[in-house]
Amino acid sequence: MATNTPDRTRVRLADISSRAYEHPADRGALVALRSLRGFDEVFKRLSGLFNERALRLMFLASAVRVSEQQFPDVHNYVRDAAYVLDLDEVPELYVQQNPKPNAMAIGSQRPFIVMTTGLFNLLEAEEQRFVVGHEVGHILSGHAVYRTMLLALIRLAARVAWIPLGYIGLRAIVTALEEWYRKSELSCDRAGVLAAQDPDAAKRALMKMAGGSRLVEMNPDSFLEQAAEYDRGGDARDSMLKILNLVGHTHPFAVIRMAELDRWIKDGSYQRIIDGEYLRRGTDRDASVGEEARNAANSYRESWERTADPLIGTLRDVAGSAADAGGKLFDTVADRWKSAGRRENGGESGNRS
Repeated sequence: MATNTPDRTRVRLADISSRAYEHPADRGALVALRSLRGFDEVFKRLSGLFNERALRLMFLASAVRVSEQQFPDVHNYVRDAAYVLDLDEVPELYVQQNPKPNAMAIGSQRPFIVMTTGLFNLLEAEEQRFVVGHEVGHILSGHAVYRTMLLALIRLAARVAWIPLGYIGLRAIVTALEEWYRKSELSCDRAGVLAAQDPDAAKRALMKMAGGSRLVEMNPDSFLEQAAEYDRGGDARDSMLKILNLVGHTHPFAVIRMAELDRWIKDGSYQRIIDGEYLRRGTDRDASVGEEARNAANSYRESWERTADPLIGTLRDVAGSAADAGGKLFDTVADRWKSAGRRENGGESGNRS
C-alpha cells in the first residue's frame, strides 16, 4: 500500500469534511441520504450487483496500474491528493488505453480510479493533478454508491420503456439523479483545485477537455465569455433547448464547469479553505438535513438571480418558497427516521454520519 507523503509543500487539509467543498445541491442530497438510517448500506448492497471485485479484476487484467515503477508521476499525484485531502488509504489508479478523454472513480468498498490515455495524453502534469484530485474528491464524498443507483435505474428505465406509466415515473427519478450527478461534478472540480492547489491548471484542464490540446490557441477570458453568452441565451426557445440538451447528460458542459469554478475561486471560498476555515469530519453527524435542503434551494435561487436567461427569470419567485418548504419537509422526514432509530435501539440515536 502506498504512503500518502507529498512531493512538495502543499497545505494539508487535515480532517476536512467533504461538505467543505461540495456544491450545496450535492451536499444537501448527500446529507439527506446519509441521515436515513441504513440507507447507505442498502445502496452498498445494490452496488454489489455490479460486482466491484469483477470490475477491479477487469482493469487489473486490461489496464496499467500506476505505481512507483509504472507511471510514477501519476502515482505521486494520487499519493499527494490523498495526503492533501486527508484520506487514510491511497486509492489505486489504472491507466486504460482509450482515445476518449475520461476519468472515473469506481467502487464503494475499495474505490479505485481509472484514467484513459486520451485524457492522460491531453493534459500536462499540473492539469493531471487536478483531474486526479477531482476523482479523489468523488471518493471522499462517497459518490460512487449513489451513482451506482443512477446507473441501475437508467438500465431499468430502458427495460420498462414499453410501459408508459412505469417509464415516466422512473424517468422523473433518473432526471433528478442526473441533476444531482451534474452538481457532484461541480463539487469535485473544487476538490481537484484543493488537491492540486493550482487554480490556473484546473482552468486549463477544463479548456482542453472542450477544445483539445492546442491551448496556445485558446483564451480563458474568451472561454468564460462563452459561458456568459450561453447563460444569456436568446429567447424562451433557447431556454427550452438548453434544458433539453441536458437530458441524458451526467456532466455539466465544459464552459459551465469553468464558470462555476471561477466564481467559487473569486468569491474567496477556495482561499478560505486553504487558510484553514473549513468544516471538519467530526461535525458531519450534526449536519441538519433541513438546513442543507434550504441551502440547496437557496443556491438555485442565487444562480437564477445571476442569470439573464429569460425563462429562468420567470421562476425566481418560486425559489424562495421552495427553499423554506423543502427545508421543513426534510426536517420532518429526518426527525421521523431519527425517532424510529431511537426506538429500535432502546432510546439510542440511530442517526448515521
